Amino acid sequence: MLKVLGRKTSINVQKVMWLTAELGLEVERVDIGGPFGGNDAPEYLAKNPNGLVPTLEDGDFILWESQAICRYLAEAYGSAPWAPEDAKGRARAGQWMDWYVTKLHPPMTVIFWALVRTAPEDRDMDAVNKAVEQASELWTLLDRQLENADFLTGNDPTIGDIPSGCAVSRWYAMDVNRPSLPNLEAWHTRLKARPAYQDHVIMPLV
Repeated sequence: MLKVLGRKTSINVQKVMWLTAELGLEVERVDIGGPFGGNDAPEYLAKNPNGLVPTLEDGDFILWESQAICRYLAEAYGSAPWAPEDAKGRARAGQWMDWYVTKLHPPMTVIFWALVRTAPEDRDMDAVNKAVEQASELWTLLDRQLENADFLTGNDPTIGDIPSGCAVSRWYAMDVNRPSLPNLEAWHTRLKARPAYQDHVIMPLV
C-alpha cells in the first residue's frame, strides 16, 4: 500500500491525495507537519532531508516534492486522461505544473500566509495587495487558457490541472478582491463536482 506522510491541510499533500483518489489508489496518509510535528524528527529527515511534506512511500521507494510525486504516480499507476499517453500530452501537462510552481505559487503563498497564518495586526498589507495584483494577472492568464477547453490541456483533466486546481480553491476561499473570470470560475465549478476534489481539496484553510 502507498503511504503519504503529511497533514491534509497542506496544499502539497492535497495535490498528491487528490490524484491518488482520481487514480483509485489505496493510500494510507499519516499526519506529519504543522500542529502534528514530526517533520524534524531524525527518522523523518532520513526520508526527506528538507523536513517538508509530503513524502511518498511506495514499498522501499521513497520520494519527496509534490510535483515529482504526482508525475511518478501518474506514470506508475495512472491511465488516460490523468496520465497523458503521448509525449506531447505529458509535456503540456508538465508545462502547467511547472508554471504553477514558478509563477502562481509565490504570490499565492504571500496571500495565504498573511491572511490565514498571520494575526491581523502583524500583516504586511502592502505585500498582500501587491501579491493579489500579481495573482490576479496570473489567474487571468489561466482564464484565457480555459476559454476554449474545460481543463488546462483540453476537455479532460490531467495531472496538469492538479497544482493550480488546488490553489484555485484557496483563491476563492480567501477574502481578497478578485477579478471576474468566468472561465476560471467554470473550471473551479467542474473541479468541485469531482468527489476526489471534494474529499481532499475542499476544506477549511486553518
